[in-house]
Amino acid sequence: MRQAGAVVARVLSRLTEMAKPGVSTGELDRLASRMTAEAGAEPLFKGVRGPRGVRPFPGVICASINQEVVHGIPSDHRVLKEGDILSLDFGVRLNGYCGDAAVTLGIGRIGPLQQRLIDVTEEALNLAIKHMRPQVRWSQIADMMQRHVEQAGFSVVRQFVGHGIGTKMHEDPKVPNFVSKDLLEDDIVLTEGMVLAVEPMVNAGTHEVTTLSNGWTVVTSDGQCSAHFEHTIAVTASSCEVLTLDRCPR
Repeated sequence: MRQAGAVVARVLSRLTEMAKPGVSTGELDRLASRMTAEAGAEPLFKGVRGPRGVRPFPGVICASINQEVVHGIPSDHRVLKEGDILSLDFGVRLNGYCGDAAVTLGIGRIGPLQQRLIDVTEEALNLAIKHMRPQVRWSQIADMMQRHVEQAGFSVVRQFVGHGIGTKMHEDPKVPNFVSKDLLEDDIVLTEGMVLAVEPMVNAGTHEVTTLSNGWTVVTSDGQCSAHFEHTIAVTASSCEVLTLDRCPR
């Protein structure tokens, strides 16, 4: 899983460098596809089946712009422009094991609200990483994440959550970024060897979302911006290890 995570980190790092005004999300997708093949890995997202009557997901990456929360479909018609924020979600399977991560970045110069949204969402993920260790209940971490987001005046998306990950992209348990009655009734106790994809999705306005007619792309209900960060994280004997960090020297 470290090897799969390293591929994910390298690809996301390169996509981040390439994402500039005038570049299309289709170009980013082709770069991710090429780098995945060169690494001998398999893309996790391409070909995933959607709801009944919806075509399989066509992209190697999810590229979600501004009010798009997750599952944005890459396209040559989606050209990045100054002031956009772009969420890139990407995963691979390598030698039978998966890695999955996401990052949100500003395109050119962005507004202070967008920058604060990006910062707070990344901080929520880092809070989880800081406190993940054996015997900690997930509800404690989810509560810290939710409080951090809401104290900043933003909201945590409820309809989508993180997940276990291993030989499959989505495995049990579900890993919410907020506290609910369901979580309190069926809490997760972290144990050594557990690997989770933790992925806070944070909206500038309401937490409510809706899905576009393509059956995939999820957008904020009020049209305000959204940010998304994710890492694949293994619980170790005394803390945790982030498997999708970019460790390449610059």
